[in-house]
Amino acid sequence: MTPGPRDAITDINGLVVGQAQDAGLRSGVTVLTAAVPFTASVDVRGGAPGTRETELLAPDKLVGAVDALVLSGGSAFGLDAASGVVDGLRAAGRGFEAGGHRVPIVPAAILFDLGNGGDKGWATNPYAALGRAALDAAGTRVDEGSFGAGFGATTADLRGGMGTASLRLESGHTVGALVAVNAVGSACVGGGPRFWAAPWEIGAEFGGLGPSMPPAELPPTKLARPGESTTIAVVATDAALDKAGCYRIAVAAQDGLARALVPAHTPLDGDLVFGAATGARPLADPVGDALWIGHAAAVCLSRAIARAVYHAAPGGSQPSWRERFGG
Repeated sequence: MTPGPRDAITDINGLVVGQAQDAGLRSGVTVLTAAVPFTASVDVRGGAPGTRETELLAPDKLVGAVDALVLSGGSAFGLDAASGVVDGLRAAGRGFEAGGHRVPIVPAAILFDLGNGGDKGWATNPYAALGRAALDAAGTRVDEGSFGAGFGATTADLRGGMGTASLRLESGHTVGALVAVNAVGSACVGGGPRFWAAPWEIGAEFGGLGPSMPPAELPPTKLARPGESTTIAVVATDAALDKAGCYRIAVAAQDGLARALVPAHTPLDGDLVFGAATGARPLADPVGDALWIGHAAAVCLSRAIARAVYHAAPGGSQPSWRERFGG
């Protein structure tokens, strides 16, 4: 397995990502979309999720495809980002046809960044406008670090952020991940510079420092600051997967999250992974290909989490990795 040319989720042909953030608000929105609807499902492992329209992603529900997926800061207020995306897609004539109307299908998930020092005293919820701006900015470039939904994100001891990664499999399929890292736990081992995800690093994409033995003491957490967490992600492929198949790659990718963040899936996190598929490339081996796509999704998500923290910019409510460790 090797990375795609962008080493981003947009290496999957047809997928684009848009991001918008507000420096004063210290928050933002990230949108994954495509020119045509795509299949999606979701797996939730954290104890404090915040979501919109995720129930329809279950394999037994009627709607077979979505028009976009939204990751947003802002806690429950951030769910309104999907409204801005829905408005933009409706204006473009997109959506599920029902009763003579087009209804865009836009599931969303949020993270809590209200306690990061930004100006949260708005009179009008700003997230719908940020969602629309993110949709309008959609393209193949994916900025990492302090962008979009990851702009105001934090981990236990460092600034969080947005990350992405991709892999191309021997089967010809491409897999990618997109993640906003805002965890109760830490992406680094024992308060040092080495990442938990180091065994999965390709080249020196997050410093090339190699792995480290876990310390004997408990890892740092945000336990003293309850409610300030949640890591939300999308893993995607160009494989021809139905909703059940998308669910399985989301489940597999959760292991990648747990390899890169310690502790993970806590009662204070709302850890959630969307699984998505464009369906462009058939499965030659429905079992074997699906197995390796799931593995690649987990590896991509681990790498994307470390990259999000590694690329975070200075100036947040916590030090960035580069501020603390250089590079």
